[in-house]
Amino acid sequence: MNNRQNDPGEVVLYKTEDGKTALDVRLAGETVWLSLNHIAELFSRDKSVISRHLRNIFATGELSKKAVVAKNATTAADGKIYQVEYYNLDAILSVGYRVNSKRGTQFRIWVTQTLKDHLVRGYTLNKRRLRGNNNLPPTHLAYIRNLRIIAL
Repeated sequence: MNNRQNDPGEVVLYKTEDGKTALDVRLAGETVWLSLNHIAELFSRDKSVISRHLRNIFATGELSKKAVVAKNATTAADGKIYQVEYYNLDAILSVGYRVNSKRGTQFRIWVTQTLKDHLVRGYTLNKRRLRGNNNLPPTHLAYIRNLRIIAL
């Protein structure tokens, strides 16, 4: 199993359009990581519903638990340190396509539109993330330089 203790990654705030849900999202290893609690909050569903979907995703072989789950030490309000499982973007997307909620529907619409845009254009850029971010990985910077060359 992956261990992200030594790589906490960048933490960004995700906020839904209606402002009702805001999450600290960890970006590490070129993916997004959310805890079970955060996934439940993202899709406005109970943790037990999200757990059931994840169990089914792993049981059917859609995803390998070893590939999409990482443990991270987290300090709770009581001061104790707990190992919390975090799920990467692949798991979040799989749950998002299974969950039945208004927030799940909004998520599927957004993901489908983003994928469609990517397929039609041949690329996807996150302008907000690129704007003023000097901490991009070298592979991203090289890709951006290549895009500039092509555009000329």
